[in-house]
Amino acid sequence: MKAPQDVPRSLLAEVAAWCAGIVYVVLLYVVTLNTGGELTGMRLVPVALPAVLLLPLMRRRPLPALVLLLTASFTATVMANSIMAAGRGFDGGAVGARTQAWQIAYLQAVLTALAVGRIAATRSRPTAAVAALVALGTQIGAAAYYASSFLAVSAFLALMTVTAWTLGHSVGERRRHTAALRERAAEQAVVTERLRIARELHDMVAHSIGVIAIQAGVGRRVIDTQPAEARNSLAAIEETSRDTLAGLRRMLGALREADPGDRGVPLGPAPVLADLDGLAERTRDAGVRVHIDWRGERRPLPAEIELSAYRIVQEALTNVVRHSGADACRVTVERRADDLSIEITDDGHGPAGLPGAAGYGLTGMRERAALLHGEFTAGPRTEGGFRVAARLPVPAATG
Repeated sequence: MKAPQDVPRSLLAEVAAWCAGIVYVVLLYVVTLNTGGELTGMRLVPVALPAVLLLPLMRRRPLPALVLLLTASFTATVMANSIMAAGRGFDGGAVGARTQAWQIAYLQAVLTALAVGRIAATRSRPTAAVAALVALGTQIGAAAYYASSFLAVSAFLALMTVTAWTLGHSVGERRRHTAALRERAAEQAVVTERLRIARELHDMVAHSIGVIAIQAGVGRRVIDTQPAEARNSLAAIEETSRDTLAGLRRMLGALREADPGDRGVPLGPAPVLADLDGLAERTRDAGVRVHIDWRGERRPLPAEIELSAYRIVQEALTNVVRHSGADACRVTVERRADDLSIEITDDGHGPAGLPGAAGYGLTGMRERAALLHGEFTAGPRTEGGFRVAARLPVPAATG
């Protein structure tokens, strides 16, 4: 999740990468014109050093970086062979000019192989194949200006390009496979969560219908002899029906099973926000101090909201204990006029480095908020640490 204040920084990095790439082309041109004698030892450094300037652009925009690289390398190779062999600042003759030209070309070939590998790892197969063919054709065209054995050099360049493309493609395939596995795992987590939701809805509806059936039977039997008792039964049926209908409209969140790693979780009624103090104590036993900040009036809320709010806080604290590395965190629960706001923050490194483990919990929290027509956000904080926040609408009748 990208914060708004990060956008200018990203744009600045993009501009800096492009500027560095253009400076690379200019420096290579200048160095090629002003390097006399054969490029050996330390004389190779001025030609190789500008290549560092192209790396940021290659990481962010590998296709334009490859175009700049091929243009610069081809031009430098031709200049090194033709201009210097003509006698301007170079006294090695045609053979020395060819020597300097192939040294420049081979240095650029290494960079070209890196660019081809990067494109193969991050772009589609047809795009990567076209880029590799263009790069190979340009390098072979430049080889005509410096290669004493054209076929051998062409075969070497082809082998280097194919190797770079193959390695890059393998890395890209592994990344795509990993991303697909994570996506399927997230989908499975959603399916599992929906099954739990269905089970909880079943329990709620079955209980309510059972109560209604019993009260209706009582009312039918006593309506002639005990009208007052019959009215009480009808009142109970009305109240139960209204509560059940309201819960169904808000799509009651799931009563999730306790995590096997949680200690001392009681088996009993569904937890509510009032149980957060006990949850904080258990989290403190696990090594993380929890400060709970209650804001607004603490009034009872519908059961599904209390349950979902508790579970969101519980899962967020579990992620803090397992993945953040922090020793303290803050939980803010604010009851406002028409919603309940929850925020959990810490100063650790967050679960970003462990998407497989923490992603399931984030998926479940997001699903709970969505089922109650609420909002959910989670991501790193600009000042460091991680933040989980949820807003759950509260029916007007509850306020």
